[in-house]
Order: sequence, then structure tokens, then C-alpha cells
Amino acid sequence: MWGMIATWRMAHDGVLAAKELLEGQASCKDAVETAIKAVEDYPFYKSVGYGGLPNERGIVEMDAAFMDGETFKIGAVAGITDVANPISVARQLSDEKFNSFRVGQGATEYAMLAGFERKNMLTDRAKKIWEKRLAEIAASNLDPYDGHDTVGVVALDTQQQMAVGTSSSGLFMKKQGRVGDSPLSGSGFYVDSTIGGAAATGLGEDLMKGCLSYEIVRLMGEGLSPQAACDRAVYGFEERLRKRYGKAGAFSLIALDKNGVWGVATNVEFTFSVATADQEAAIYMANPGPDQTTVITPITQEWLDAYEARIKAPV
Repeated sequence: MWGMIATWRMAHDGVLAAKELLEGQASCKDAVETAIKAVEDYPFYKSVGYGGLPNERGIVEMDAAFMDGETFKIGAVAGITDVANPISVARQLSDEKFNSFRVGQGATEYAMLAGFERKNMLTDRAKKIWEKRLAEIAASNLDPYDGHDTVGVVALDTQQQMAVGTSSSGLFMKKQGRVGDSPLSGSGFYVDSTIGGAAATGLGEDLMKGCLSYEIVRLMGEGLSPQAACDRAVYGFEERLRKRYGKAGAFSLIALDKNGVWGVATNVEFTFSVATADQEAAIYMANPGPDQTTVITPITQEWLDAYEARIKAPV
């Protein structure tokens, strides 16, 4: 038995590459890193890695995390710059007994000294989008914030071990030094090989109010299916947040249990990619449904074609 689930359409090519590893009995840790690196390396994904949209100063500050479900080892980076694959840095940091979560210049210097590939992560395309947004803000006093789609991956291998990883360039036009939920254990991710794992994407400022990734794993540990755990955690918290905070940003969560069964819940339209030993790799669309449930449908070719055209449209 093996399985993998990942956030957003952008993760699908990485899932296909990682699927081959899992079929060949490779480790879940290698599978998670492989899938996320594919997203980090693709220049047309605006919210992760190379081509990610920058902060207010035009700097691409990235966050990433990695967790081993066997040992609970966690490595993370926040505000790292000029490093090609933050997920790889986070994975290596997970083997450190101390100093396993690095931020800002400390994270970047660690990556440099450890020999990770240096790279200017701001593409010409992302710079044009940033310049255009600056002009729009100046002319129309628009809300500057847009785009906060984290890639999150949960994997189960044939040895019945599990891992999870996340990577994000964060909120477009964020203030320098802002960090979302993605590198935070329990909020952006959590995994326990004896139960399952979960990962989040959406507005970090609201996601970290609920620690939803941990809550989903906790509920699965109490016997709920991944889908039931996702529905209860996400919709229950959204209701409480709206009642007590007054509003709730976009958030979507994925889960996979130790048996390769998956679940998803979201308060917005959300795409995700799944591959398991029993199920062909595919992309699905999720939407909030009636009575705190989630409606999941296969993606259409028409939607995929429109997506490709949109992400590659001239700036």
C-alpha cells in the first residue's frame, strides 16, 4: 500500500514523478521532496519557489517545512531567499537535534554553507506582475494582497511510513519578514505514521488560529475517516472563526491516513492531486457543500486548458 495527496493543480506533475518513486518502493521522504521540488522549479507557479511573487520590496521570501511521521523530526525555514529548493533545506534541517527551524538570513546562510543551490528566485515575469501591482496600488488605492497558495504534500510508502512537506513564497506583496502557517507545525502540516498526515493552504493568518492540520490528525486518531476529520475540523473552525473573529479567510486542507485513504475540506474552490496504489493519479476539484460537507468532482479538460492559458498569459 502507498499513497500521496497534494494541494492544487500545480502539484500534479510532481505527484506523477513521486508516484513512480513510491511504486518502486522508495521512501515517503524522497517522494515528498521530489514532488515539492517540481513545483518549486516551475516558473509559472506564482506562489511557490522560482517564479513566486515577491514581498512589498520585490524580494521573494520563501517558507518551507518537512516532517517525518516515524520520528516526528521537523525541519523548517522561513523568509529564506536566493535558494533554489527550500524544501530540501527544510528536510536536511529535520535531522538537526537543535536549530532545526531557521529564519531569514540565518536560514539563507545555513543553505549557502551546506552547499544548496543558490538562485535568484525572482523571474522577469514575477517582477512585471509586482511592478504592475505597485502601479495599481498607487493609482487606485487597491488592497495589495493576493495569492497565498502553498504546495503541501502528504505521502505514505510501502514500508507504511509517512512524511509531509510544504513550500510557499507566501502572500503576494506581504510585509518584509511576514511568515504564514506553512512552516508552522500543527498549522501548515502534521504527520504521525501510526495515524496519518495533513497539510494546509490558504490565508496563513487565519489558518494558524486553528492548528487545523494537527486537529485533523487528532480526529483521525480518534477513529474518524480522513474525509470526516477534514469536514469536522475545517467547517467547525470556520464557523467559530466567523462568529468570534468576524470573518474567515480562504483555507483548504488535505489528509491521508496510514491505509492510503484520503480526505479534503475547503471553504473555497480548491483543486488537488491524488495517487494511490488503488487509484490512478488524478486532479480533483473540491467545493464546500451542504451541511458542512465537501463536494468533490473530477477536473474537466476544459478547466485544465483554461488553467494553462491563465498561468501563462502575457503580463
